[in-house]
Amino acid sequence: MGEVVAVIPARGGSKGVPGKNLREVCGKPLLAWSILQAKAAELISSVWVSSDSTEILGVAEEYGAHGIERPAELAGDEASSESAWLHSLDHLTLHKIEADLIVGMQATSPIREPTDLDLGIAKVREEGLDSLLSVVQVQDHFVWRIGANGPESVNYDFQSRKRRQLIEPHYLENGSFYVFTPEILRKFENRIGGRIGVHVMERHKMFQIDSVEEAELVEKIMYGFHMDKS
Repeated sequence: MGEVVAVIPARGGSKGVPGKNLREVCGKPLLAWSILQAKAAELISSVWVSSDSTEILGVAEEYGAHGIERPAELAGDEASSESAWLHSLDHLTLHKIEADLIVGMQATSPIREPTDLDLGIAKVREEGLDSLLSVVQVQDHFVWRIGANGPESVNYDFQSRKRRQLIEPHYLENGSFYVFTPEILRKFENRIGGRIGVHVMERHKMFQIDSVEEAELVEKIMYGFHMDKS
């Protein structure tokens, strides 16, 4: 069985929150939380950060991760996380690191715990999955849209509202982390494919940072749930 490798894409540029990946959250750079959580997970062998920024790579190494210098053409606004993970796979192969599973983590989703990562990895192995995504269950989630004739209910009939106990559970992809085999990533150029599973996280772990307001909210949640220690 090969290694389980965590890879965290972290670009230097960010339009919504300038310097987002290095912004201080609960006393540490945002990126540091994902690194420390991955390093504390029992089933992860090594932690890598892919970035075009020398400053980010320096912080990554300071907190115990290995750096992967990402080419500028894979670090623009249109570049996908998949392109960063594929480039990282090539880097790992070049350095003779045989990864059995990749744990793709989003630096902007620090509300997670090492046990979330371990449970996701264990589920992939125990159930013979090819990929897994983290989700949160959405309760009483009634979606509306503005149609041609005004507001319309999308996922339920507002004229025949079901009792809460009869509503089918739905799950929101929270972007916190993914687990996938290198083969799936290379075959589909996608983090999800083959036999897919989910790891359901607590509802307060649904938030990620894409704005200054969300950064402040995430920090308050981490303090409130005592997740600011590492």
